[in-house]
Amino acid sequence: MNKILACIFDLDGVIVDTAVYHYRAWKRLANELGFDFTEHDNEKLKGVSRMASLDLILGWGGLAKTQMEKEELAARKNAWYVDMISQMTPAEILPGAKEFVEACKSAGIKTALGSASKNSATILEKVGIDHLFDVVIDGNKVSKPKPDPEVFLKGAEALGVPPANCVVFEDAIAGIEAAINGGMRSVGIGSPDVLGKANLVVSGLDKINIEKLKELEASDVTA
Repeated sequence: MNKILACIFDLDGVIVDTAVYHYRAWKRLANELGFDFTEHDNEKLKGVSRMASLDLILGWGGLAKTQMEKEELAARKNAWYVDMISQMTPAEILPGAKEFVEACKSAGIKTALGSASKNSATILEKVGIDHLFDVVIDGNKVSKPKPDPEVFLKGAEALGVPPANCVVFEDAIAGIEAAINGGMRSVGIGSPDVLGKANLVVSGLDKINIEKLKELEASDVTA
C-alpha cells in the first residue's frame, strides 16, 4: 500500500474552466479566416496543444499556411485568449476546487499543478489561488504532450515525492493515461463512461474529500 503524499492537479476542467475562452478565441480566428468554428469542433481540441489545434482548424477550413504564417496565427489567437483570462475572477473557480486543495494542504499532502497551458500562472493569480500550489509545472516547462507523463513526473520530482505516492486529478482521457504511464494513481473529473481507466471518477472536486482520497491508498496504479 502506497501512502498518498502528493496531489497533482490538471488546470482546465479540474480547477477552472477556460474552455469557453479558448473557444471564443479560436472561433474569432476561424471567422477572420473565412469559415466557422463550432462548440462541437472545440471539443475535439481538448488536451491538444496550441499548434496542433491550429493545424486541425486550418484543415477543417481547407487552408494551407506556411510555418511562419501558422506561428503568427497562433500568437494572435493566444493574445486574444490572454486578454480574456486576464479578466477572470475567483468566481470562476470550479465548485469545491479551492476547498479540496486547501484540505489537502491542511492534511499535510503536497500539491502541484500539472497543465499543458502556458498561461497557468496568470490564471491561478487572477482567480486568487496561486498560493495553494507548492509547485506549478506548465507548458513552459514541458515539451511532451499527454499521454506522455512528463508534466506529472516533473511535478512529482519538484515536490520530492515518488510517483507511486502521487494522485493525479484529470478531466481528459489523455491525462488519465499520462498518470498511469507515470506510475501514479488517478481521479477522473467527469463521466465514468469516458474516464473509466481512473482509480476513481467523480463529477467534480466538490464530490471528494480527504477520507475518499485515503481510500485510494489501497488501489493499484490502474483501476
